[in-house]
Amino acid sequence: QLQKAPGRDSICCIRERNGNHKNKMNFRTWIKKTQAGRVFWRVFIGLIGGTITVLGSIALIGPGPGILIVLAGLGILATEFAWAGRVMMTTKKIAAKAAERTGMKPWVKYFLISGGAVVSIITIFIYYSR
Repeated sequence: QLQKAPGRDSICCIRERNGNHKNKMNFRTWIKKTQAGRVFWRVFIGLIGGTITVLGSIALIGPGPGILIVLAGLGILATEFAWAGRVMMTTKKIAAKAAERTGMKPWVKYFLISGGAVVSIITIFIYYSR
């Protein structure tokens, strides 16, 4: 019987208490046991990642953090498709170059981002407090 350390109630500790978690099969492994399951999983990941990538592309020209949404969609796609990982790295490089061209010092960028986060949190708090 493992003793519970104070403040350690994470998933890892729960798995340790329940026995050898390495021999237990996770959902993705269970799905991918058959050829049909592998095809289903790739289609499922493709649909989810593709939808998020398309929504991010729309947010690039509309309101919202488009590049972050595109990178999230590509990250999901990269779990199953190697080409998506390459595209994601290229997109990150392009975004980094664009950020460098703004000419702002890093501390100014961080200040603006944190200020935007604070304003967003205050706005949400005011909206939900009514």
